[in-house]
Amino acid sequence: MTAMLKTLPAARMHPDEWQARVQLAACYRVFDMLGWTEMIYNHITVRLPESVSGPEKHFLINPFGLHYSEVTAGNLLKIDLKGNKLDENPWPVNPAGFTVHSAIHESLPDAHCVMHTHTTAGLAVACTQGGLAQNNFYSAQLHGLVAYHDFEGITIRAEETPRLLKNIGDKPAVILRNHGLLSWGPTLPLAFVRLWTLQRACDVQVAQAALGPAIPVPPSVAQQTAEDSFQWDQRFGAGQDVFDALVRRVDRIDASYKN
Repeated sequence: MTAMLKTLPAARMHPDEWQARVQLAACYRVFDMLGWTEMIYNHITVRLPESVSGPEKHFLINPFGLHYSEVTAGNLLKIDLKGNKLDENPWPVNPAGFTVHSAIHESLPDAHCVMHTHTTAGLAVACTQGGLAQNNFYSAQLHGLVAYHDFEGITIRAEETPRLLKNIGDKPAVILRNHGLLSWGPTLPLAFVRLWTLQRACDVQVAQAALGPAIPVPPSVAQQTAEDSFQWDQRFGAGQDVFDALVRRVDRIDASYKN
């Protein structure tokens, strides 16, 4: 086990790849800190820039078998769109993670980063007939930004891909019915704040449901709220400041993700 946790040396990599690895590994530790883990399952993936892979689409994914708290920059897997490993990493690729993430990375030009969780509140909302309720501060910020995809079982079959992509369209937040939450974005921090907002909306919805009927947010107000949300605005960092603050918390706990 100790031998398998050894990492790939940064000196052998393009600096842009190493930077992407450090950011992604930090994100895995942020998820762990927030309690968004599911033993060794689920994934956050990042597509490597053209400076690293050229015209080919390569991306980074967590080694299947490691807990998020064990993920480091050096032990992340580099794979192609067919799930083939492109480095000497001894860990396997989870086919369920590869199918959904690679389809989104391949087909959506702005899908630099894709995140997927099975949190209790997120999965609970995904199991409800009505889905995300438009009745709170966080769900209002996602007005018009959430897609839905019906459950078809464990996501290992390529034939599901066309339906998944059709249902996602251009919406950056996705509720996989009976399954969980997903987000994607042109940067990792933006994908993160989108998922955080969706998760927060689900947390509030689950808590509110026990209290009786909710006060709905009018569509016009929800639309204005989504347009005004500074979290999505590049002028306010588009999630970078939020993500950086959480990484600083991780650094105070355990900075080994940089290895």
